Amino acid sequence: MKKQAVFAAVVVLLMAAAAYAAFFIAPTDSRQGLIYRIIFLHVPCAETGLVSFFVCFVANVAYVLKRNPQWDWLGVSAAEVGLVFTSACLVTGPIWAKPVWGIYWTWDARLTSTAVLWLLYVAYLMLRTLIEEPDRRALLSALFGIFAFIDVPLVFGSIRWWRTQHPQPVIMGGPDSGLDPLIFKVLFFCWVPMLALMVLLMQSRYQLEAMRGDFEMVRRESEAA
Repeated sequence: MKKQAVFAAVVVLLMAAAAYAAFFIAPTDSRQGLIYRIIFLHVPCAETGLVSFFVCFVANVAYVLKRNPQWDWLGVSAAEVGLVFTSACLVTGPIWAKPVWGIYWTWDARLTSTAVLWLLYVAYLMLRTLIEEPDRRALLSALFGIFAFIDVPLVFGSIRWWRTQHPQPVIMGGPDSGLDPLIFKVLFFCWVPMLALMVLLMQSRYQLEAMRGDFEMVRRESEAA
C-alpha cells in the first residue's frame, strides 16, 4: 500500500507538471486560439483508452488459452479503465469541436467508431453482470471482449483510411502533417501522466476484483460444504 501511495503521489505531480506545460509552455495556436489547448487532454485520453482496451484484449486472449482467473480480473479492470478514458475523450471532443467546427458532433468515421467502441465495452461490462457462474462469466466475457477489440484498429485507422470531419493524423501522419515541435513535445509529455494514471487505476481495480474473486471462491466452498 505504501508503494501504491508513493506511485499515486508521483502521478499527481506528473499531472500537475503536464497541466503547467499545456497552459504555459505550449504556444497558442494562431488559428484556433486558446481552445486548442484541450488537445493536451483530449488526445492523451483517447490514446490511453485504446491502450487500456489493448491490455483488455491481451488479458481476454490469455484467459481463453489458460483459464487463469487472474487474466479475467485484469481484463475487466482494463475494460473499466479504458471506458473512463474513452468517456473523457468523448466529452472533451465536442467541447473542442463546437467553436472550431460549429457543431458538437458529426457522424463521421472517427467519431462514430469511437462511440461504437464505447458501447461495445459498456456491453462487455453489462454481460458480466448477467452471468453468475464465475468461470462461464469469465469465458463468455473474454470471447466478447476479443470481438469488441476489432473496433480498436478501426478507431485508430479511421482518419487514415477515410476522409472525415476529424483532423487528419498529425502523429504518424504523412508529409507536412506534423505538429509544431514544441506542441508535439508537450503533447507527448501530457500522455505520460495519463499512462501512469491508467496503471494506477488498473492496479487498484485489479486488487478489488481479486478480492471479489477470493470471496466468491470462499462462498462456493462454504456452499459445497
